[in-house]
Amino acid sequence: MPKGKRFSGQFKFKVALEVAKGTKTLAELASEFSLHPSQISKWKGHLIAEGANLFSSTTAQQKREQENLQTDLYEQIGRLQMELEWLKKSCPVTPKANVL
Repeated sequence: MPKGKRFSGQFKFKVALEVAKGTKTLAELASEFSLHPSQISKWKGHLIAEGANLFSSTTAQQKREQENLQTDLYEQIGRLQMELEWLKKSCPVTPKANVL
């Protein structure tokens, strides 16, 4: 395996799933995919650790999107509050006449 080689998520999942199935040994899979056995073990561990998230209601990507939206909304609230304060200072308020 060349140093710094990058693998797609789909490839990592395929390899990790193969080792998790247990139909082939780690050495067989390492030879088949031209990978180091420790790399395959690392991917298997990641699959096992994160596998439960596949069936959860919100995925990591959805959580990031929600956090980004929340950040944007807080920024907008801050801008609107600053604009409101500026308008309050800039525009004199005339007292209302008592109408009875």
